[in-house]
Amino acid sequence: MELEQLSRGLDTIWVVLTAAMILLMEGGFALLEAGFVRQKNAVSIIMKVFVDIAFGALVFFAIGFALMYGKDAGGWIGTTGFFMEGDLTHLSLNISYDTYWLFQCAFVIAVISIVSGAVAERIHFRAYIIYTIFMTGLIYPISGHWIWSPNGWLAQLGMIDFAGSAAIHALGGFAALAAALFIGPRLGRFGADGKINIVPPSNLPLASVGAFILWFGWFGFNSGSTLSATNESIGHIALTTMLASAAGCAACILFTMLRYRKADPPMVINGALAGLVGITAGCAFVSSAAAIFIGALSGIVMVLGSEWLEKRKVDDPVGAFAVHGISGSIGTLAVGLFAMPGTAAHTGLFYGGGWYLFGVQALGLAVVAIWGFSLTWLVLKLIQLFKPVRVTRDEELIGLDIGIHGVPAYSQDHDFLDVDQLRSQSADR
Repeated sequence: MELEQLSRGLDTIWVVLTAAMILLMEGGFALLEAGFVRQKNAVSIIMKVFVDIAFGALVFFAIGFALMYGKDAGGWIGTTGFFMEGDLTHLSLNISYDTYWLFQCAFVIAVISIVSGAVAERIHFRAYIIYTIFMTGLIYPISGHWIWSPNGWLAQLGMIDFAGSAAIHALGGFAALAAALFIGPRLGRFGADGKINIVPPSNLPLASVGAFILWFGWFGFNSGSTLSATNESIGHIALTTMLASAAGCAACILFTMLRYRKADPPMVINGALAGLVGITAGCAFVSSAAAIFIGALSGIVMVLGSEWLEKRKVDDPVGAFAVHGISGSIGTLAVGLFAMPGTAAHTGLFYGGGWYLFGVQALGLAVVAIWGFSLTWLVLKLIQLFKPVRVTRDEELIGLDIGIHGVPAYSQDHDFLDVDQLRSQSADR
């Protein structure tokens, strides 16, 4: 076997394995969100994750990959690669196009999963399927082309987003904010007198396991973005990923102890995730000290952001915007400050690189945030013309598991289900 063949083989194995790690994160999303929502909506969360994977993969194969990585048209959109056919020779890769698609498919599935948590317990299943098609086939691929395609207009300006603090997390976070605002809060979440009613998580141990799975998968998310098994930066990427997540978690433990006089478990869980989101853009370009700072800052601002949204009566059951939108923004901007010399085309402000990179990062972040928010709002408006976006009051009160899917997550009352009764209830609806 020649050296070139061996290199391609090793890189293929590396990318497939890290793609599998990212896909496993869907199990983390499922457990995390199921643990954060009420018991009567756990099945609904799981079903949305299956939609993310199934529809997301098919739509990205048919349309999304081409719009994102096809032959460039003016820096705005790809034009080849639909159904993985056509000219893709402009992509300079040491792996096959199929392997590259698999890795990018894992990313697009993660994007839509961010939005699912923000609309948990009240979005209609049919509406969610339609929105998933738009997100994976249009919204994410087009903005992703601007950042990650070799000739995308933001890439040409020099924007740096190694594994997606902006392209994935800020986009998903601001889309989640738009969806949460559009669909409105859960029934009883906020009182008419301004009172904020707390909805306790149904299963924090389950949510914790979900967070640990996400934490594990993130090493594939970041390190796998090298697309090479022999890249010398893999170890540094893994190091900064670990330090930032640990710093985000530790900062939330200490900060909530000071602020609430108790370490708040949901905030601590989200603190680790906030650190991971924050370091994703710069994991290959910042020092270990900067990674700790970025992670800690992301965790603290996530707590403050969650409080700010709650005071404004924005209902985000799992903290999707605070974790992904806010921390993704911090991580994107941090690259403009902390990018070390020799690691990227442009150097960060604190290393003598001037304001250019920070300005480009800020521009890219603003564009992605506006794009994700506005397109999500528009798509939901279009869906509303034909299908209800929100479930009925009765379906929400009884829970989406029974109201929409016809089966509870946990059955304790009966050994057998009365099928005729279930069919009768379904027909009545």
